[in-house]
Amino acid sequence: MEIRLQKIIAESGFCSRRKAEELIAENRVRVNGRPAKVGQKADPNRDRISIDGEMLDTRSREKLVYYMLYKPRGYLTAMSDDRGRKCVTELVADIPERVFPVGRLDMNSEGLLLFTNDGDFANSITHPSHQVPKTYRVTVHSEVTAEQQVRLAEGVELDGVMTNPAEVRIVTEEPGRTVLLITITEGRNREIRRMCEAVGLEVARLKRIAVGPVRVGMLKPGTYRELTAEELEALRRLAQKGAATNRGRRA
Repeated sequence: MEIRLQKIIAESGFCSRRKAEELIAENRVRVNGRPAKVGQKADPNRDRISIDGEMLDTRSREKLVYYMLYKPRGYLTAMSDDRGRKCVTELVADIPERVFPVGRLDMNSEGLLLFTNDGDFANSITHPSHQVPKTYRVTVHSEVTAEQQVRLAEGVELDGVMTNPAEVRIVTEEPGRTVLLITITEGRNREIRRMCEAVGLEVARLKRIAVGPVRVGMLKPGTYRELTAEELEALRRLAQKGAATNRGRRA
């Protein structure tokens, strides 16, 4: 039975479905020795699929696992880096299964980062249509005016497209320093930093403290733990609810 190539790659545990689509678009995937195309289908039991020359094992499946890591600053959210920079995969290298990060945090940001080998789960958390909220503790180098707070909450223009409405709350405020809690439902590249820059705020420190109901809590930088069954179920329910709400808006 032929199914979409990105789904085969995701279900093998290699990466998320969205990342698989990027790999295909970058001509890094081959099917039976031929370059794959976005939207192409394949038979996981018959076709030979390779990524960067490495054959993908589509017949066997590892146990599905789900972890949370406190990503420290200074680590790249990537499987590897040709420039020799430190990658988050180094921090989870002793996990028996091959896991990949769910979404991203930029190198200078820290906090909660999920890991899994379940491509469908990763897609449900990161895809904008599921509207899974992510909450950040943001420290800026100045006071924040009421106008700036409203603009962040209502949405700012990034690359010609307005950001979704956000929840913005001031936690502490003192001369030359303000701490905000910002919750967004998108995952654009460096979104929080760019939103702040768009309203004239310079970010001094950015920490993701929650993905949906899952919080980084007392986890220390560089350490990880498995998600509990309750946390995993809560994330799945939230993603399903967000997808259903989004479908209802389009209907």
